[in-house]
Amino acid sequence: MDEKKFYITTPIFYANAELHLGHTYTLVLSDIIARYHRKIGDKTFFLTGSDEHGDKIVRAAQKMEMGPQAFVNGNVTKVKELIQALGVSNDFFIRTSDREVHWPGAQKLWNALLEAGDIYKGTYKGLYCVGCEAFITEKELVNGRCPLHDAPPEHIEEENYFFKLSKYAPEVKRILESGEFKITPQSKVNEILALLNASEGENSLGDVSISRPERAIPWGIPVPNDPNQLMYVWCDALASYLSALGYGHPDDSNFREFWPADIQVLGKDILRFHALLWPALLLSAKIPLPRELLVHGFVTSDGKKMSKSLGNVLSPGEFISEYGIDALRYYLAREVSPTEDWDLTREKFKEVYNANLANGLGNLVSRTLKMAEQYFGGNIAGDPASVPPVRTKIIIVGALGDFAGLNIPYLVNNNILPRYHTHMRANEINKAADIVWELIGHLDQFVTDYEPFKLVKTDKAMTEKVLWGLLYGLHEVSEMLVPMMPETAKKIAELVGASVDAGAMSFASKAPADPLFKRKE
Repeated sequence: MDEKKFYITTPIFYANAELHLGHTYTLVLSDIIARYHRKIGDKTFFLTGSDEHGDKIVRAAQKMEMGPQAFVNGNVTKVKELIQALGVSNDFFIRTSDREVHWPGAQKLWNALLEAGDIYKGTYKGLYCVGCEAFITEKELVNGRCPLHDAPPEHIEEENYFFKLSKYAPEVKRILESGEFKITPQSKVNEILALLNASEGENSLGDVSISRPERAIPWGIPVPNDPNQLMYVWCDALASYLSALGYGHPDDSNFREFWPADIQVLGKDILRFHALLWPALLLSAKIPLPRELLVHGFVTSDGKKMSKSLGNVLSPGEFISEYGIDALRYYLAREVSPTEDWDLTREKFKEVYNANLANGLGNLVSRTLKMAEQYFGGNIAGDPASVPPVRTKIIIVGALGDFAGLNIPYLVNNNILPRYHTHMRANEINKAADIVWELIGHLDQFVTDYEPFKLVKTDKAMTEKVLWGLLYGLHEVSEMLVPMMPETAKKIAELVGASVDAGAMSFASKAPADPLFKRKE
């Protein structure tokens, strides 16, 4: 059977400043999905990168009294350092300033639009938001300011090339309504359709400027055969999803193998570019559309937008230094819905960390392995059939009624794992994480049911069976945590020491020298 391919992208991050927690969530969410698909055997290509052209870059570099290239080089270094610190397993990092890798693909896309008859030259008069790197209308303003950047737009009149977005608006609407072009959550589909429906007739979605004069922004990709114009930053940036795979190069084998993207993860602030302009460009160039856009929300702190003036800006670095990489990954995996806004405070993070990692998973691992080492030298043999049943009556989610008499291996294989995989395949990472902690809760209850620290005094053989069940459960926990908390998963797996011989699983476990997660006071 042919190996299944899987291509996932983050948006390429704008290289004008350090990445914040919203970007961190994009990276971690995408990484969890990519790691999961590798684990189940899919041939996976995971892309992230940096968007390095446009007005904001030029102006930010000027403020620093630097050239644009030197400026973005410094910021890209910081982005890559954060990616490494988060344990993100991207296969490639694309840079739009890379003339060898990216520019040929971006220019090939331009030529494809031109050959389709969808590019023409004209004069643009209107409002331009530097923060959005986009032209906007009066009706989009709130009190005369861009609602996303709280800044007034600039009035611009200049000669540009235009893309016939209006030509493709009906087809974009059709594929959204039919589900051929999937956007998750459905509310974002409704948002784009409302925009398209409101733009019908006299208010139809107009064509868009896709170039800027080189004299206005002397930093970007030249328009083919017209060096006085540079490609619009969003046309340039979106092309990175293609160029990273070799589109525009003689060797485009990765493009032929991995495109279309299976999932493109992005924040809701750039939805319109990905849900309107991006599919229209691909339709014009006769390139297949991505299969799904996964759109996540914004992060706030104590219910307020993060702002330096309010003193509520939270950096990913402070959580990593205080709690460790996997603690932050855990919080982003379980405590955040992939499709909704979310709120974070230092106090909330500490509370969750102590309850679910230090007192929860960490304590379970520590006491189980200490008992195994103390009573059996860490060497535990057995099999699923020998594990005694769970004594406490529990309700099995997704099944009819409640159950007593089942044991840990049965519970794992017939209920926990099927639900975990269902949610992971649907990119419902928070729900999958809930199931992992559901199993951790069952294992804790199993200890309470049998009290092996007392049982060993009267029935050592039964104690070994109980501990085998607990170690089996921890082994499964470690396997499920691989995408979410890779370092922790590896530590637990090494401590549990599972091995399989002739179909039988045994454990050569050892107690941890230090807690997996130290409680924070």
